[in-house]
Parts: sequence; C-alpha cells; structure tokens
Amino acid sequence: MVEHQALRKRGLIIAIDGPAGSGKSTTARLVAKRLGYTYLDTGAFYRALTLKVIDAGVSPEDGARVLQLAETSQIELQPFEDKNRVFLDGREVTQLIREPRVTNAISPISENPQVRAIMVEKQRVIGQRGGVVMEGRDIGTVVFPNAELKIFMQASLEERARRRQEELEAMNISRDLETLKEEIAKRDQRDTMRKVAPLTRADDAVLLDTTNLTIAQQVDFIVGELEKKLKSK
Repeated sequence: MVEHQALRKRGLIIAIDGPAGSGKSTTARLVAKRLGYTYLDTGAFYRALTLKVIDAGVSPEDGARVLQLAETSQIELQPFEDKNRVFLDGREVTQLIREPRVTNAISPISENPQVRAIMVEKQRVIGQRGGVVMEGRDIGTVVFPNAELKIFMQASLEERARRRQEELEAMNISRDLETLKEEIAKRDQRDTMRKVAPLTRADDAVLLDTTNLTIAQQVDFIVGELEKKLKSK
C-alpha cells in the first residue's frame, strides 16, 4: 500500500460531494486526520452567511441585500483537532450555524450565483496549496474540478434523516423524524435543481453509498481509492 507519509508530502486535493446527511463531514474529517491533511467544510461558509442574514433581519430571498452582506463578511475556518472552528466577523459561530433555523434558510442563499462566486474564491484560496480534504456539494464539479480524487457520497433518505436527528439530539434539539425527512427531501430538490452549481456527481467521481457502512469503512474506502489512483499513475 502507498504509505500515508508519502500521501502527506504529495499535497493532494480530495473532493467529497453529496447531499445532506450522506456522511460527508464526519468522514472527510477522519480522512484528513489519517492523512495529515487540512479538513475544510465548505458548507460552513454558506451557513455562516445565512446566520448573518437571519441576525440582520434580512430575507434569505433578498438577493441584493444578501450579496451586500456576503461582500462585507469575514468568514474564517480554523482547524481544531479534527474539526473546523467557524468565525463570523471575529465571533465564533461553530455551534450556531448548525441550528435548524440556519439549515432551513440556507438554500436561497447558496443558490445566489454572485454569493457562490465569492464563496468559491474563498474556498480556492484555502485549498489551492493542496493537502486538503474538502467537502460540500460542488467541490468536484466547480471549486476544484481537477482534484486528484473525487468522491460522491449518498445514502437513503431514511438513514440521512436518522443521522440528522441524532446530530440535533446531541445539541439538545428534538425533531420529528418524518419532518426531517421532508426537510431533507426539499433541500435535495433545491440543491439538484438550482441553475448555478447544482448538486451533481462529477463524471470522474467515485460513488460511495454510505447507507449501511460504518464511518471507519467509509474512511478506509476513500483512502483505498486514493491509493489505487496514485498506483495507477
């Protein structure tokens, strides 16, 4: 097998895309930790901006005002252990951006093409040095289409809703499973149907269905795919 130390020195870009609840965040963090890479949750950029929009009393549908806020926002991700700490205009918002009010308002903001252009540029600046595992919805298709390895993760709607429910319970937030399924299905539809950078599998992305896999199995799969790709070159 290719030694992980060698992978660390290569400074590669691993792009992991997929819908909400497919397992991207946890798996990407652990892949980065195993390889000694930087983990980057690109969705945190949009969540942080969404939080700012909500706190400012601006409608997420008001594209012009949202763009103004995006242009003046300072969003920073700082590696912390195997996670990212998220700062918005100097204030840590790591937990706040995971609240349902943010999740349910993010779609129109992430669909704004001018906002996406700003966020993609921020993401490229961080990732262009390599040695990163980036996860989101358009990493392999838009942000880094030339990434050395692209993974597209998916899981059943039932499993994704169950995972979201567990995540919220860990934050002492109780939500009905059926309600979560409806919310995730609506988010899927908006993400796949949006005109700019829709959620889609890149032609050269490896499909990974995580419905019946453990986190450890997912990590092993991705590292194994990276090793196979490097051996084939």
